[in-house]
Amino acid sequence: MALSPQSNEAFMREVDEELRKDQALHVWQNYGRWIIVAVVAGLIAFGGWLYWQSHSDGRRGEEGEKLKAAVKALSENKGQEAEAPLKELAGSSSSGFSAAARFAQADALLAKNDLKGGAAILAAIAADGGVPQEFRDLALIRQTAAEYDSLKPDQVVARLGSLAVKDSPWFGSAGEMVAIAQLRLGKRAEAGKLYGEISKTDGVPRAIRTRALQMAGVLGVDAVVDAGEDKKAK
Repeated sequence: MALSPQSNEAFMREVDEELRKDQALHVWQNYGRWIIVAVVAGLIAFGGWLYWQSHSDGRRGEEGEKLKAAVKALSENKGQEAEAPLKELAGSSSSGFSAAARFAQADALLAKNDLKGGAAILAAIAADGGVPQEFRDLALIRQTAAEYDSLKPDQVVARLGSLAVKDSPWFGSAGEMVAIAQLRLGKRAEAGKLYGEISKTDGVPRAIRTRALQMAGVLGVDAVVDAGEDKKAK
């Protein structure tokens, strides 16, 4: 159902007020928790893969066990137990173990609301050429989310523009932050178009697609997919 002109104006006024107060990070923290869950699950899976890859190497096997135990401790809110092993693993000669440990360290700091410390670790991962590109992209997205309040809108667009595209596995999360930045820049048409694309893209989490559909409508973009058209696309 379309919003009335009065409701539309009130909603946009509310969005604008939030943006002017630099509350984009608050929005992200409330609606982007899926990515944190995905990271923890990914770390556990990644740790298992690393352990399997190195089970014949005594030292790597020990590192795999330490990483697995540290991530488990974090998932159980036992951050102090994880600090020492994660610090040791962060300096591992294995780029895989090092990256996984640093991600976990960043998660622990962000959980304590230490945005600056968490962002610094994520920035180092994003700039590390020895880390797989997928992990570097994830680190960049999470770094940007942590720093959102201190960044100018054009900085957000410059950082995440290459990830806010349909063929990116991070289209939903990167695209949403870029769209918010575009709104802050006064680029309603660009933001509306991006929200519309996010809402129609398979693979983007349902919660993000739902929000994108609502925002697209508010910005005058018809992003509702016809049932017959949706079946053809599949």
